[in-house]
Amino acid sequence: MCGIVGVVSHSPVNQLLYDALLLLQHRGQDAAGIATNHSSMFSMHKANGLVRDVFRTRNMRSLQGNSGIGHCRYPTAGSSSEEEAQPFYVNAPFGITLAHNGNLTNWEQLKVEMFKNDRRHINTDSDSEVLLNVLAHEIQEATTGYSLDPAAIFKAVAVLHRRVRGAYAAVAQIAGLGLLAFRDPFGIRPLCIGTNDTDKGTEYLIASESVALEGVGFRFLRDVAPGEAVFIDLDGKLHSRQCADNPSLNPCAFEFVYLARPDSVIDGASVYATRLKMGEHLSDKIKREFLQGDIDVVMPIPDSSRPAAIQLALKLNLTYREGFIKNRYIGRTFLMPGQAIRQKSVRQKLNAIASEFKGKTVLLVDDSIVRGTTSREIVQMAREAGAKRVIFASAAPPVIYPNVYGIDMPTRDELIAYGRSKEEICREITADALVYQDIEALKQSISDVNPNLRNFEASCFDGFYVTGDVSQAYLDRLEFARHHPKVALEDAAYSQLNLNLATSD
Repeated sequence: MCGIVGVVSHSPVNQLLYDALLLLQHRGQDAAGIATNHSSMFSMHKANGLVRDVFRTRNMRSLQGNSGIGHCRYPTAGSSSEEEAQPFYVNAPFGITLAHNGNLTNWEQLKVEMFKNDRRHINTDSDSEVLLNVLAHEIQEATTGYSLDPAAIFKAVAVLHRRVRGAYAAVAQIAGLGLLAFRDPFGIRPLCIGTNDTDKGTEYLIASESVALEGVGFRFLRDVAPGEAVFIDLDGKLHSRQCADNPSLNPCAFEFVYLARPDSVIDGASVYATRLKMGEHLSDKIKREFLQGDIDVVMPIPDSSRPAAIQLALKLNLTYREGFIKNRYIGRTFLMPGQAIRQKSVRQKLNAIASEFKGKTVLLVDDSIVRGTTSREIVQMAREAGAKRVIFASAAPPVIYPNVYGIDMPTRDELIAYGRSKEEICREITADALVYQDIEALKQSISDVNPNLRNFEASCFDGFYVTGDVSQAYLDRLEFARHHPKVALEDAAYSQLNLNLATSD
């Protein structure tokens, strides 16, 4: 999960890109980067850290041009190396920079193909660099002569869709020509277009979430369709084409549960409204499982679960209270690498108001339970604050399976719900009772807001991988690499060495 933005304007875009990335900071706090295009030349600055820390005045001054792309990274594939901060750049053909949100499930295979067949060298372990090189190669193959037109670009994206598997929403600049954006044929990761009318003509901004458009003064136009490619030339003319053979919309359900900002609209569904619906459906289940009078007060775990908790309390006619106060200068614990760091940061991030807990049976509502670290710490904090009983409710179903499409849930043994019953999970997080949302209720919560959304990427809940290429052997390899990174790296280097020798022969 990352945040991406691209813009074609009639005035300098460095500040615009910076402001848009600030609005997408929740999607990635590990690294940030901006690349602009001026007189067919790219200017780029990227580094590890938050957006506000990466860019200084001297960096902003160097980012000249009226078009550009930006990225904030949350690492999944690859590592946290500064070399893997985005955007990435290749100098041929034409010169291309690219920023990517998602995860390619066949990037290792593509990396080998790039070297063996396409004669392209991939210098990092980032699947985004692989995606850029596939795009660059296919644009080169689709081009005749020294010019490049939208038809050739769309032809290249069509071939890219046939080669690449997984989740990807991407923005790319082609030097001196314009901005390209495309979305995978399953529409797993979000991408939308906004416009701004000026005296000099229409400006376009493409971003992961609508909040990034509206926050910088652009008007939401539409979502990029699954499999669609959009090209905006430097004159501000928009071209688009469906480039996939059999596209279908399967937005990631976890975007609505947790990842996206509540004030965003994704594929026609308000994130805030879907979270209210999650609270309604969860209240129905709680009503079935608990007697009236069993619960004294409902409290959210700030911030993602607040809409669900409010609606749940309203539907059950229960008192709603804010029992935890959040320190907003601490990062999101789910995005933090390492179990020990996440565990330590929970108590730095949240503080309980003891008077709201003392002597009460408290229903705590969270958006989801992934590893269980945060949940366990929060239950203990509630008890220490004087709660008589602690009931824990998740607005999402149990997270049982790895997510391979851009969310850091790669191994089953890191997921508290894998291989455990609800009663065992309840004991693990030390709660008195536990309630999970049903998977069909979660999907219905989104469909209630936009009835046109019927299919979802919900693999972490139901184990169904929509791209059709994720096998048990693939998941086993992911887990092995996660637990034995040095061995996996040595195996990859050995395989590359053999490939080099075979090619030289």
